[in-house]
Amino acid sequence: MSGFTVIQSGTAPGLPTPASPKNVPHRGGAANPSAEALKAQFGDAIRRVEVVWGETNVTIDLARALDIVRWLHDDPSQHYEYLSDVTAVEFRDRGMPIEVIWHLRSIKYRRFLRLKAPLAKGQPLKVSSVWSVYKGADWLERECYDMFGIVFEGHPDLRRILLWEQYAEGFPLRKDFPLRGRFSRAEQLRQALSANPEARYSMEELSIADAFQELPLDMRARIRGGESTGE
Repeated sequence: MSGFTVIQSGTAPGLPTPASPKNVPHRGGAANPSAEALKAQFGDAIRRVEVVWGETNVTIDLARALDIVRWLHDDPSQHYEYLSDVTAVEFRDRGMPIEVIWHLRSIKYRRFLRLKAPLAKGQPLKVSSVWSVYKGADWLERECYDMFGIVFEGHPDLRRILLWEQYAEGFPLRKDFPLRGRFSRAEQLRQALSANPEARYSMEELSIADAFQELPLDMRARIRGGESTGE
């Protein structure tokens, strides 16, 4: 197994001593230095930069999202090695586009950056997956797909993660989704009970379950009684 380098928080040279911010304004304030670096690197693909409650939000061109994320991860001057979240926002104003949002952190430089990419109205809800850059995007993108219906192109296994795969009511975090669901409670229960629970498991997990029948009778009895393996 190859070794790895431990990143200590704030180890980049020239950083000021960390201190809790005080009297942070709602709007304005010093932007994350990465915002100017992004403008210099990607030009018009950086649409807007704003600082809200001390956090820098950068609105980007949807088509360049993967390129921008990859550069922030790979460039030594940026070093955003941690993707903490992938989510989306749909506004009550129907004239506003849905925004896909990435939360990136540079542990080395003690920086936080929020990237936003608007999805144009009337266009397919699609954006490039960042799984090739951050393997931790796997479940985050699946949850965003499950709740909003946003397709992450290039994801290796894009399917629902919180709801069953045959769920037919739509996407619960969309603004047009009724609070009680589109179907009656009785229909929701019928669909849940008719789902095949074994379809949620991999072949490896099913093989382990099948192997239970091959265990000695005394071991099966102990496991049924609540004894953990290895005891």
